[in-house]
Amino acid sequence: MDAALERLFLIHYHEVGLKGKNRSRFENQLVRNIEHALKGVSRGAVRRITGRLLLELAPDTPSDIVRERLAGVFGIANFSEAVRVPSTIEAIREAAWAVVRKARFASFKIATKRADKSFPLNSNEINRDVGACVETRSQAQVKMERPDLTCFIELSPQGTFIYTRKIPGPGGLPVGVNERAVSLLSSGIDSPVASYRIMKRGVRLAFVHFHSQPYTDRNSQRNTEELVRLLTRHQFRSTLYLVPFVEIQRRIMTDTPPGYRVVLYRRAMFRIAEAVALREGAQALVTGENVGQVASQTLSNLRAIETVTALPVLRPLSGDNKEEIIAEARRIGTYEISTEPYEDCCTVFVPKHPETRADPETAQDIESHLDLGALIEQTLNATEVKRFRL
Repeated sequence: MDAALERLFLIHYHEVGLKGKNRSRFENQLVRNIEHALKGVSRGAVRRITGRLLLELAPDTPSDIVRERLAGVFGIANFSEAVRVPSTIEAIREAAWAVVRKARFASFKIATKRADKSFPLNSNEINRDVGACVETRSQAQVKMERPDLTCFIELSPQGTFIYTRKIPGPGGLPVGVNERAVSLLSSGIDSPVASYRIMKRGVRLAFVHFHSQPYTDRNSQRNTEELVRLLTRHQFRSTLYLVPFVEIQRRIMTDTPPGYRVVLYRRAMFRIAEAVALREGAQALVTGENVGQVASQTLSNLRAIETVTALPVLRPLSGDNKEEIIAEARRIGTYEISTEPYEDCCTVFVPKHPETRADPETAQDIESHLDLGALIEQTLNATEVKRFRL
């Protein structure tokens, strides 16, 4: 690419642009998140222009690192490494050729968007003019359907942008535009995917992980910490609460009917997660629960479990099958960590035949003999808190 051409990244968003009177707030949050994602990378400014963002590049900006960082920023629909030139047909024609000439292609097309209506040629006329230039110089064929290469031209009041590749972003909303929530995060496959989906809706998460040391090893905690590090690339800072759950499990195991134990474990987890949510100023809980996937996740059991909290419980995976969840885990990079060997606290003290149609009143009656309130308070006091930053 010609060194004299101004290099930059052109960033497009989708949902952010639909927010009406709140659009400016969403755009500003997206700008802040991009700046945070690129912390430590030599670059120019991130600027708002009509319907998109511009990331200016310094001469020594490493484009590969920028691409990697932008690919993790929620709110970005797609982005492109582009050049900017003055909005004259002569400059556009020469810059388009400079951009495409280093690529190998037998067919091509020009695709123009003209947001600057003061430009004397319309989009079709620009396509024909620039296309004729590229055709003559490259000897390649103009092909409107499935060409080897597409040269995109965008005219705006801030100049004309030219590029050949749209790199998909994760979409969604910028983290921070919505309120906070607390995710019950195991080191398994489901809950990291559930966390990712809720973060993609602009929600900043704190994480709660329950472990059963010394009856389990530390692998689940180590794996969970790795998952939080990975997810933190999307929200830039995270808090993880490591909750020692074994004493509560032991009390429930020794003093309750076997069939209700899993439901009672989960009810205690929700009470602890709610207490964490109050500390974090969070408005909801998030779980990786999936209807019917295991015995504790029948509709009756889910109802019996969630009655202990006044907070809404978000279950973004409730209708997915396991293959769909695994595919998404692979795509977002959590699968390999989630499949590392570990002992889950949920597998400790689990009865052979758990209740599948638990009744909330029956569960509450059983709990009334356990004095769980004091034990939960002791557990919260013993909880380890870890903080992560990008």
